[in-house]
Amino acid sequence: MSKVRIPTLASLQQRVGEHLATSDWVLIDQERINLFAQATGDHQWIHVDAERAAQGPFGTTIAHGFLTLSLLPELADKSMLVEDVKMGVNYGLNRVRFTSPVPVNSRLRAQLKLKAYEPIEGGAQITMEVTIEREGSDKPACVAEAVSRRFT
Repeated sequence: MSKVRIPTLASLQQRVGEHLATSDWVLIDQERINLFAQATGDHQWIHVDAERAAQGPFGTTIAHGFLTLSLLPELADKSMLVEDVKMGVNYGLNRVRFTSPVPVNSRLRAQLKLKAYEPIEGGAQITMEVTIEREGSDKPACVAEAVSRRFT
């Protein structure tokens, strides 16, 4: 899938309520899960112990919910580019729900919808509704409202 190119940050103001982009699929393999466990110190067996997880409620290891959430910048960056933005910073999250597990070797992608645009000095604060889908599942893995500040 090619990256959606948006010429200016200001042009987003007219696109509130619109779907902006869909990311490519990203594989969530055991190595990524293990590296996330190392980085965060969350070594719960449902994430890192394949043998025990095979007997657990999901039948295999699953990704951490926060691993799924941490993919937001990567998925957004790979799916769209606002051409005049020089810098962006995460400002926070209004709402996050982990609506279904992500079994190891799942593929995820994001749907990005612009919820709000607010001009700020030097740029804009934007709120995106991000739906992270799991390939082959009717239910999303995560739904979040991500707030960022973009500067031109």
